[in-house]
Amino acid sequence: MVNRVEGPGVTARAPVQWGGRRWALLFVLSGNMVLDAIEVSVVLMALPTISEVLGLSPWGSQWLMSGFALGFAAMLLLGPRITRSGHRRPVYLGAMLLFAMASAAGGLTDNVALLVAIRVVKGFCAALTAPAGLAIINDTFPEGPQRRRAVSVYSLFGAAGFTIGLLLSGLLVESSWRWTFLFPAPVALVLLLCGLYVLPGDPVDRSFQRPPRFGLLRDRSLLRSSLGAASLNGTYQSILVLMTFQAQRQLGWSPWQTALALLPACVPLAVTVPFADRLVASFGTTRLITLGAFLPFLGYVFYLCDSEGPYATGMLPTLLLVESGFVCAFAALNMQSTASVETADRGGAVSLYQACVQLGAGTLLPLVALQLTLSESHRPALLLIAAAGALGLAAALTGHLERTGHART
Repeated sequence: MVNRVEGPGVTARAPVQWGGRRWALLFVLSGNMVLDAIEVSVVLMALPTISEVLGLSPWGSQWLMSGFALGFAAMLLLGPRITRSGHRRPVYLGAMLLFAMASAAGGLTDNVALLVAIRVVKGFCAALTAPAGLAIINDTFPEGPQRRRAVSVYSLFGAAGFTIGLLLSGLLVESSWRWTFLFPAPVALVLLLCGLYVLPGDPVDRSFQRPPRFGLLRDRSLLRSSLGAASLNGTYQSILVLMTFQAQRQLGWSPWQTALALLPACVPLAVTVPFADRLVASFGTTRLITLGAFLPFLGYVFYLCDSEGPYATGMLPTLLLVESGFVCAFAALNMQSTASVETADRGGAVSLYQACVQLGAGTLLPLVALQLTLSESHRPALLLIAAAGALGLAAALTGHLERTGHART
């Protein structure tokens, strides 16, 4: 973004510099995105340890992950109404305070039901702060290069959070599984204190946005994007849970070794997020979404054939194929979800889309974990993951064929 400075016969462009307050605001919002992403990966690595200490089956312990996802999905549908009635700044700060308190409580209890309830509450909080953070960016940074730069930083932090969580969990679980619940508390409090000084008040003139409504899913582009994203996220988290239990229980790997082994499933996305717009501009959303659904499905089928082989020929190729799907489809699915939605409904469409993303994990994880609990082999769970991946691929192919048909006519 630049300011035009005009004089007699002269037009000059003076770049607008971000002040320290804007950088601080972006740091707070992006830091919260990191916390939300960490909440998934850090608990993932602790599941086998928690299962052993508390005497839980894989089905019982997975609720610590799916509970967060289901809480996130439920509140995404209510969040816009709460933010509208309670205003953005106090809701954001209140959610951050509740998140910190829930984190502290989670590290101090052995009660499984209470732990799951705390995870649901943290999902509620994340669903209030994540959309609000993006809305604050849209209100604070002018449309154009400044806003694109801010959104890129925000997205990069969110994508990097999963990687950070894996690395942290490898260290924390070695000490005590309780640290996986406790450590976000002081981080959230620091972000809260910083937010008190830098978060802006609600804008006076906000464009009207209708709240989420399920009728929006009649839009085929939004529906296909939601189904594709639900399949992608659900199968991704499920295969990581399966591999985590396999690595620590069958192969005897430590949490730190398991974390390092799973890094190929998250690092590529974090590296490529800043270039997502260029990828979409070059290949289009439809092709990328189709490829992004095909590659993970190929990975699941491949792992069905060689899940007992060495890491280099079994787990690693699968992780790379699954992550390649995320690299291709992550931004494309987000863009396509609101491509044909009216401006006043875009906020509601985003909430519905993100709710479906979380529901993909919240519904598939319990089913996969149940298979891991009931069967001595992990093949039934793998078949379920592959079937869910096939559904996502079918949704992508439907969109691809429809677009091809329109192009021919």
